[in-house]
Amino acid sequence: MLEIESLTKLFFGLTAVDHVSTRFERGQVSAIIGPNGAGKTTFFNLVAGTHKPSSGRIRFKGQDVTGMRPDHVARLGIARTFQTTHLFDNATVLDNLIVGHRLRTRSGLWDVLANTRRLQDEERLCREKAREALDFVGLSHIAHRIAADITQEERKRVAFALALATDPELLLLDEPAGGVNPEETVGLAALIRKLVDHGKTVCLIEHKMDMIMRLADRIVVLNNGAKIAEGTPEQIRRDPQVIEAYLGADHVAV
Repeated sequence: MLEIESLTKLFFGLTAVDHVSTRFERGQVSAIIGPNGAGKTTFFNLVAGTHKPSSGRIRFKGQDVTGMRPDHVARLGIARTFQTTHLFDNATVLDNLIVGHRLRTRSGLWDVLANTRRLQDEERLCREKAREALDFVGLSHIAHRIAADITQEERKRVAFALALATDPELLLLDEPAGGVNPEETVGLAALIRKLVDHGKTVCLIEHKMDMIMRLADRIVVLNNGAKIAEGTPEQIRRDPQVIEAYLGADHVAV
């Protein structure tokens, strides 16, 4: 589904992503791991169009999307979440999600001024998509709660729902379990597997190795911007270079 060819990003002469090549298969959970500063979030930013690469190619379903604007990338079917979930805290959870499907609407200024039938139909569709997304992530019961009043774990689920409201095929999840407790981490991992079971493809960045080793089909390891390993969880767990750079001896399989 996603092919990366020699992707590189320089910031003022410093190499944040260094000639990374990989591919993410449809219907799988792929993970990107590595120490802080390894280039993981920059990699996501390049794929999502937030940054333009210095060199290299990004292809989504065979189409070259290298350097494409974020809104165009999203319309093609790539959605992402961020390490910190920023919401409109004075609005309801449902109202926060309505904006997600706006990506797929066509109404303009004239429609707003004239309150056209198209605007009304699209408003109704956006609300339906928001409710569907909330139901999928298990948060229908907080639809009308003010966003400022929900928990960290609920905010993580709202971030999933917001991404889902854009009708994506590929979801890029940046530390989806960051800041939540072990029990909540298990629930979020189950939600990620549910996404894949319902036809989505997932690529995530995460530091919780127990979660990654149980969830991921394949893992890419970055260090100092470069890919140092790629393979199944079992292969990564036993890779001497990965153990030295990131995992440590505790993650060596017995």
